[in-house]
Amino acid sequence: MIQEIFVVEDKEELINNLIPHFKNNKDISLRHVLSKDVESTLLDIPSLILINEDGLKNHNILELCELIRNNEDNGTTPILVTTSDTSIEHEKDLLKKEIEYCIKKPIDYEVLYLVVKNVINLVAINRGISPLTKLPGNIPIQAELRKRLLKKQDFAVLYFDLDNFKAYNDTYGFLGGDEVIKQTAKIIVKNVNSDEDSHNFIGHIGGDDFVALVSCDNYEDICQKIILEFDKKIVEYFSPEDLEKGYLEVPNRKGIIEEFPLVSISVGIVEVTKGRFHNVLEIGEIGAQVKHLAKVTPGSAYAINRRIPSSDKNN
Repeated sequence: MIQEIFVVEDKEELINNLIPHFKNNKDISLRHVLSKDVESTLLDIPSLILINEDGLKNHNILELCELIRNNEDNGTTPILVTTSDTSIEHEKDLLKKEIEYCIKKPIDYEVLYLVVKNVINLVAINRGISPLTKLPGNIPIQAELRKRLLKKQDFAVLYFDLDNFKAYNDTYGFLGGDEVIKQTAKIIVKNVNSDEDSHNFIGHIGGDDFVALVSCDNYEDICQKIILEFDKKIVEYFSPEDLEKGYLEVPNRKGIIEEFPLVSISVGIVEVTKGRFHNVLEIGEIGAQVKHLAKVTPGSAYAINRRIPSSDKNN
């Protein structure tokens, strides 16, 4: 996922000096934002905000920082400020507004590039990135869903879940289960990102649950590719004996041996179109229902909850 940096200034001095340093970093994009547009563009939830105080025409830097900090989805977004005011009093005033770093001019742009990159990496860790898969966790997932709803975007939410994963853990242990989860993450990332849509988003809800936000144009193709690759790769994580049987034998709490099919993947798909959902909770509820439909189908499968056209609702 591309990390977007807002460079806030009413001229393009700072961003023009930074562009050469970021040109080879494909994971980070710079976006010029006028100070008057900061509040409206906060809906896009940047990874970091860099403000050139000397480049602000009619905005007070302290008020601007407070505005950003009071925004619900950007309360933890890092803020860096460049300034020609070298007084210790001004630096204290900025830090009291909970900015992360104050860079005094003249600026060494190579140093600034490294500071920005390191802060973004640190925030990624602290925002709930899964230590196992390195994918965003629940906090950024919820923020991304809210952002797209507020912007009235059309998109599809793909909810992934592994079938019979508990039986696999009971047989092969948690370390074996972790390897399956990591492989699943790789397969999802590879295929979701294969359509080169930089706006796609992939998150790790926890355990064997993943989510992806993609465009409504080709989500079925993405799901089909994920299922095909998953079914091909998953056999590498079973013993020859279990593969030959085609199922796992696991004792239940009473010591009775039960048979479970080999691990498969289920995908519940929810189409989110303008006006269909009012909040993230509604999407999650429908997602749980449609994922259940996929899970009751033997083997790897996906199920889709499409928008019902208004002309069909009364039929």
